[in-house]
Amino acid sequence: MDDFAHRSGATLVLGASGGLGGAIARMFLDRGSDVALTWFRSASKLDPVLAAAEQAGRRARGWQLDLSDADQVARVVAQAAAEFDGIHTLVYAAGPHIPMRHLSRVAPADFRAQLLDDTAGFFAAAHAALPFLRERAGNIVAVTTAATVRFPIRDGLSSAPKAAVEALIRGIAAEEGRYGIRANCVGPGMTTDGMAERLIAAGELDEHALEVARGNIPLRRFGDAQDIAEAVCFLASDRADFISGQKLDIDGGYGV
Repeated sequence: MDDFAHRSGATLVLGASGGLGGAIARMFLDRGSDVALTWFRSASKLDPVLAAAEQAGRRARGWQLDLSDADQVARVVAQAAAEFDGIHTLVYAAGPHIPMRHLSRVAPADFRAQLLDDTAGFFAAAHAALPFLRERAGNIVAVTTAATVRFPIRDGLSSAPKAAVEALIRGIAAEEGRYGIRANCVGPGMTTDGMAERLIAAGELDEHALEVARGNIPLRRFGDAQDIAEAVCFLASDRADFISGQKLDIDGGYGV
């Protein structure tokens, strides 16, 4: 597929150093797009994406970015647009490790910090990117969570800020459609990559919890990063050119 080969500018993938963000960036490369990438703590995690870009004959460049710093966000978005002569797609796939806790055990200060990191971070990036997306009649795809449809116990610290991101996506779709901008969400369920991978590694999801999780999924298995990347690339492509303000859950049927 060459879904993006005809588009000028690049895809800006926020959180490209993560398991989901990296897979998304590589799929955009495979489908004809140059990519601007951001990382927070570990630049070396971009190496597989940079190698994929070289192999595909595409351009890729990374920037360190703290999404809680709105001024830095604006600078990086502007630099990426200048480097690639525009941005046609903004993908929000950033997110720190979020511990699983019952809401009664979440300190208000921790909840406030997560809202700032996740929701306000997304808003800062979208706000900075909108002028460039208007120039390309571009689009935004935010990677959120299937948990905003069916709540998993101990997931409120993650799903509540993501629900706010989804509300912002609907607002952008409603207000920016006159400029040709589309905005949509992809909601990952349990996957073997990304946040679930980190929770398993941290011991917050033991084998019993994983078995219970599989039992709650009609397909009785977990997805992977490729499943999420496929959905993101579809929504960003011309094949979805009349889809805006929507959310596509990739969850094996968890939310039914």
